[in-house]
Amino acid sequence: MRLKLLLLFILPLLTLAQAQTITNLQLELKKETNSEKKLEIINEMVSIAFEQNMEQALVFAKQGVAFADKVKDKNWQPKFYEMQGRMHANLLQLDSASIFFLKAEKGYSAVNNKEGLAKTYFKMAWVSRKKGNLDTALQKDLEGLKMMESIDNKAGICDAMTRISDDLTQQNRLEEALDYAEKAIAIADKFNLTTEKFYVNFNAANVAMASKKYQQSFSFYDKALSIAKEQNMGLPTYADVSNGRGNALKRLGKNKDALADYQKAMEYAKTANYQNAINTVTANLGEINLILGNYKEALKYQLETVKLQEGSNEKANLVENYHHVSTIYSKLGDYKTALEYKQKAYDLRDRIASIESDAKMSEMLTKYETKKKEETISTQKTTISQQKLIKSLFIGLAVLLLGLLIIGYISYQNRAKKNRLLAIKNAENELLLKEIHHRVKNNLEIVSSLLALQSSQIDDQSTKDAMQESQNRVNSIGIVHQKLYQGSNLGAIEMKDYVLNLSESILDSFGADEKVELELAMEKLDLDIDTAVPLGLIINELITNTVKYAFPNGENGKLTIKLERKANSILQLIVADNGVGKSGVLQGTGFGGQLISLLTHQLNGTMQEQNDNGTIVTFDFKLKKTA
Repeated sequence: MRLKLLLLFILPLLTLAQAQTITNLQLELKKETNSEKKLEIINEMVSIAFEQNMEQALVFAKQGVAFADKVKDKNWQPKFYEMQGRMHANLLQLDSASIFFLKAEKGYSAVNNKEGLAKTYFKMAWVSRKKGNLDTALQKDLEGLKMMESIDNKAGICDAMTRISDDLTQQNRLEEALDYAEKAIAIADKFNLTTEKFYVNFNAANVAMASKKYQQSFSFYDKALSIAKEQNMGLPTYADVSNGRGNALKRLGKNKDALADYQKAMEYAKTANYQNAINTVTANLGEINLILGNYKEALKYQLETVKLQEGSNEKANLVENYHHVSTIYSKLGDYKTALEYKQKAYDLRDRIASIESDAKMSEMLTKYETKKKEETISTQKTTISQQKLIKSLFIGLAVLLLGLLIIGYISYQNRAKKNRLLAIKNAENELLLKEIHHRVKNNLEIVSSLLALQSSQIDDQSTKDAMQESQNRVNSIGIVHQKLYQGSNLGAIEMKDYVLNLSESILDSFGADEKVELELAMEKLDLDIDTAVPLGLIINELITNTVKYAFPNGENGKLTIKLERKANSILQLIVADNGVGKSGVLQGTGFGGQLISLLTHQLNGTMQEQNDNGTIVTFDFKLKKTA
């Protein structure tokens, strides 16, 4: 409340001062006759307006573009193209932003301005990221890094590494993201790059958030906000950092504090007319109100978020927000509408996956055809050279050799054609198999959603628990098919990543992700689907029993899962907790224990259970030998 009153008092004063400064600059612009100085004045007007009102900044940027084009100033033209593109981007007019960034790229290249070119690559990467094209974003940021390194621009190198770290975070490549974040912090500290210190801390906060180190993330956000205010970096920056702080507080369970930070972020964003932040914070206000049980308030924000993202064609987070709307309608008892939005989420995700698959297939075929054409051209050049040499020696021999070459060329073409058709057929079969796994995963998710909706209408707790356990079993199988169609190897599943996803999903379904610490003691291990599915179901049952029985009074605990391949084709699984030491398998209805015994027998395995300072269950499975 104090901050709100302070903003109500200070912001009008800042706006008035800004308006007066801009008015003075406009008067100065009218009097100025030198074209270079006119462009400098317009540039200053854009910078001042950007800190408070982006729509006004866009107007001035357009004015700069028009004047630079009029006087044909080759140095200023790309600068104002970049400025106008930046304003369009922050207003989420992404297609318009891309047009002006391409103009800026062309203009900077013409005058060999490598720093301007690198900064334009960074902004093009941002647009690609908003459109969900994460690979393209990373490629552009890497190009910007190379450009900054070529001119030894320390601030630019630091900026590039921060952006690349963010790209890697978006791709969930967190170890690589942390490596780039630490490099950026080291450069900022070594060369005392004052402005970059804000960005490296802000990025480090994002990486920590993705790594689930929420307290560390909050500390980085808090430090970044202090730096931003010390340097008077403007309302858009305050909005971004306050939103980040709210995210960290939400993950720490401090939901009321998170709501307050989101509300501050919205005040900053609306005052600055910062549409990108308005969209993001609107979504977060919907989610935090959902968590707090303010369902009607949550629905208002979430429907607005969906409307904004549909209008701007921003698909990166639209699937998630469809799911949120479905959940809210379910809480309000409108199950029909809840199921409609759930289906919207699945349909959109399928369309995105289909577009990506088609694009990759097209790219693969284009590369294949290009390579074959290059090989044919190379062969033809060699043939012509040989013909000239042979003709100069002996015409008769030339005719004979030419005949042999033609026969060989025809044979080569026939083989090449067969190989090309075979490669295309193999690619089509692989794509079809991935699509099958994709559809199976979708169907299992619909089954899981139906179980969830049915469970929400049941009052008996034991029945609800049984429904939840059934939902988790369906999810454990669904994750296997998801890994198959997302991975590069259709014949095997990488178990460490699969077990991590499965474990986190189960803990989250029971609300135990903050109470139970998960440790995976395993290296990367590929297993076939016939082994992975029953193994996943066994792990599902053991985690479920741990959550239900190992910590009866709600205390915190630790769950360790170890999976490794021993000698003589033995696969050993160990699941251990530091709970009360009761047998998890023997608790409950008994169905879980029967299922574990059946699956253990199916995998030709044995099971041992110890109850000493917790419960330790050890399995030894005899793997089938494969070629």
